[in-house]
Amino acid sequence: MTESYYRRVHGTDAEDPVFESSRLTASVWGPDLQHGSPPLALLTREIEQLIAGSGQRIARLSLDILGAIPVAPVRVRARVQRPGRRIRLLEAEMRAHHDDRPVARLSVWALATDDTGAVATDRHPPLIEVPAQPPPAWFAQSTGYARSVAWRGQPDSADGAAVAWLSPRVHLVDSEPTTALQRLAMVVDSANGIGAALDVDEYIFMNTDTVVHLHRLPAGEDFGLRARASIGPDGVGATTAELFDRTGFIGTSAQSLLVQRR
Repeated sequence: MTESYYRRVHGTDAEDPVFESSRLTASVWGPDLQHGSPPLALLTREIEQLIAGSGQRIARLSLDILGAIPVAPVRVRARVQRPGRRIRLLEAEMRAHHDDRPVARLSVWALATDDTGAVATDRHPPLIEVPAQPPPAWFAQSTGYARSVAWRGQPDSADGAAVAWLSPRVHLVDSEPTTALQRLAMVVDSANGIGAALDVDEYIFMNTDTVVHLHRLPAGEDFGLRARASIGPDGVGATTAELFDRTGFIGTSAQSLLVQRR
């Protein structure tokens, strides 16, 4: 990996860091708009740094996209909303640097860890990768974010859900190490594309949020998403997904969709 989504260009311990957004953050919906996964990963990074050494770990990530996220410099900050030794609520925000407009906000529950290995359970068996099928044509032909992720399509599951394994090909910030949770965040917003129920040439189905619940922290660099969308009769939809790493089931995601005919 030689490229990254963001390059740190400004910021000291006394001020909010500013990051230049690379062309690899660009969404399929437009070259000047960021895909949801890079901002989610960058804000997750801020939260992980804030809780480091606390004995707590992230159990839920809830990203709200507040407006068009530009492929341009952005400023981020993180803070504790509700302190606690066992349960803590944290928030990270991304703002467009040129006009200080809030564009994304991440709400996180961090919970104290303990040894529950003797009673650990997964409700889904591990997802086994088989020889890859080609990615959707709209993804294969896209630039920006689509070039930053290895997408390995799989046969649909028995209930009709679409399945793919995704792996980030780039760093998150400069060449700094990236955690497994950040790498999951770098791909999980793609559940909307994996589980797409509509033709991208005929419809826009843009998610306004991504909510991830994790009963186990992810490991590694490869993540399986089993996703399916439901489209309502009034221009609103939802995509839900089960999330896997190489070891097994790690959690779920859900996204609200704005659906419009092009």
